[in-house]
Amino acid sequence: MPPQARFAAGGVVTAVGEMRSVLSGSTFDVAVIGGGLTGAAVARDAAGRGLSVFLCEQGDLASGGSSATSKLAHGALDLMQSFQLGAMREAAAERAVLMRTAPHLVRPRRFFIPRHVRQWPALFTRLGLFAYDHAARDGLPPASVVDLRQEPGSVALHPHFETAFAYSDCVADDSRLAVLNAVDARTRGATIETRLRCTIAERDGGRWRLSLECVRTGERPVVFARILVNAGGAAAGEVLNHTVHARHHVRVRTTRAAHIVVRRAGRPDTAFALPAPDGQVVFAVPYEGDTLLLGPVRGGHRGDPNAAAVEPGEAAYLMDVASQYFQAPVHPDDIVWAFAAVTALPDDGMALRQGRAVLVDAPANLAPLVSVFGGSLTTYRPLAELAVDRMGKFRTLPPAWTGKEPLPGGAFPPEDFDALTRTLRVAYPFLADAHAERLARTYGTRASAILVGARQASDLGRRYGADLTEAEVTFLAQTEWAESAEDILWRRSKLGLSFSAAEAAALDRHLAGADATLALA
Repeated sequence: MPPQARFAAGGVVTAVGEMRSVLSGSTFDVAVIGGGLTGAAVARDAAGRGLSVFLCEQGDLASGGSSATSKLAHGALDLMQSFQLGAMREAAAERAVLMRTAPHLVRPRRFFIPRHVRQWPALFTRLGLFAYDHAARDGLPPASVVDLRQEPGSVALHPHFETAFAYSDCVADDSRLAVLNAVDARTRGATIETRLRCTIAERDGGRWRLSLECVRTGERPVVFARILVNAGGAAAGEVLNHTVHARHHVRVRTTRAAHIVVRRAGRPDTAFALPAPDGQVVFAVPYEGDTLLLGPVRGGHRGDPNAAAVEPGEAAYLMDVASQYFQAPVHPDDIVWAFAAVTALPDDGMALRQGRAVLVDAPANLAPLVSVFGGSLTTYRPLAELAVDRMGKFRTLPPAWTGKEPLPGGAFPPEDFDALTRTLRVAYPFLADAHAERLARTYGTRASAILVGARQASDLGRRYGADLTEAEVTFLAQTEWAESAEDILWRRSKLGLSFSAAEAAALDRHLAGADATLALA
C-alpha cells in the first residue's frame, strides 16, 4: 500500500516523554526546521563543524519530496539541451562525490535515448553528450551511438527504433540518503527529533524561541537557538511566512514533478531517456523487482504541498509517452505506485542558482534566519554546505567537510560493492543471494549490525513479508527513527512494492505493540 494511503500512527520509540522533558529549555547553536534531504544535510554539516544542532521534523524523515524524486543523481539532460556547461560540470562533480561517499546508495547506470526523426537533431545530441562527458571525467563509460538490434535490453522497444545514443548516469536511493545524513548528524552530536512540529518561532533578542508540539503525545517543549534554519522543503514558504516571525513576507511559487511505478513482465534491466513531443524527457528506470519507474512530468502546483498527488492527466501523459516507445503499452492497471514531489522557490525576482536559493534575514542585534529553497539529489549537499557557510558571517566556522567523508555504511570503494555482498553471503550462508544484495545495497557496511550473532535464518526472528525480518525492523526502530510500516516499507526500503496490505498491517501492529510495551515499562 503506497504512502499516499496513510497507515495508522504508532511505532517504537525510546523514552520520548523523558527525552523531551530534558530537551525543553535547551539552547543550541543551530535549530533546523525540516527533516528532508537538505535539512538533514544542514544538520550533519553544522554538527561536523562543531556546532550544537537541533533538528525537528513534524513527520518522518524524508516524508515529503525527499522520497519522491526521479532517483537520478545527475539527470542533467535538461542542462545538455541548453549547453549550460558550467552547471553540467558542477552537477558531474557532485555526482562523483555522491558515488564516492555513498557507493551503496548511488550506483552507475547506462541509459539509452532511442533515436527517431522527430527527436533532437543528431548533431545537436552528439555535441551535447560530448559536453556531458567532458564535464564529468569521472571514469564512467563515455557516450556512444549503439545499434539497438544488438542490445538485448532493447527488445522492449518498438522495432522501428534501430539506433540510440547511450550515456552514463547514476541512480540513487533518495530517502535513504536523507536518513543517513540524519544518522551521521546524530553521531556527531546533533539532536534529531521526528514527529515534533514547530508551531511558532520568535526572535528573543540574540536567540530564537521555538515552541514545539509532539505529534504523538501533544507535549509542548520549548527550545532556543542562536541561528534558525528553515529547511521546510516544499513547505519552506509556509514556514517562513506563517511559522517564523520574519521581517519580510516572501512570495513563493511551487511546481510539481509526478512519477508512476508500473509493473512490467520480465524484470526490466535497461534504462531509457524518452524525449516527448513537447520537449520534456521521461525517464524509464528499472526499479524494484519487476517494476519500472516512469517520470517526471512537470507542472505548476496549487494547494497543500504535503498533500501532492499524481493527477490522472499526469499519469496518462507518462503512460502515453512510454507507449510511444515500448511494444507493450502501459495501462492504468499496471500502475503499482504513484508519487509527486513539490518544489518551492522564491518568486520575488531573486537570483536563483540551478533551481535553489539561500536567503539570510539578519537584522542588527537579532538572531539570524537562514532559509533554504530548492535542491535536488545532485545539489542538496552543496546547498546545505552553502547554508552552513552563510552562518560563518555570525560566528567562526571551520571549512566544509562533507564532500570527503562517507555517509554511514559507505566507507568502501564503489567497485567493491559486489565483494561486500559476497562477504555477507560467506559470513551468513543462510542468506539468499537477493537478500544479501538488498542488505548491502540498503545499509552498506552497516548490514552486519543487523546480522551479528545470527547462525541461522531463525535467529533473525519473525519474517513480516518479502525478506524483512524482525532483526532488521528492530535495527530500523532503534537507529533510524522508524515508527510505522510506512516508514520502513516506503522510505527505509521500497519493500512496500512486495508487501500485501495484510502484511503491512501486521507490521504496524507489531510496531504499535512494541511502542505500548515501552510505554508501560
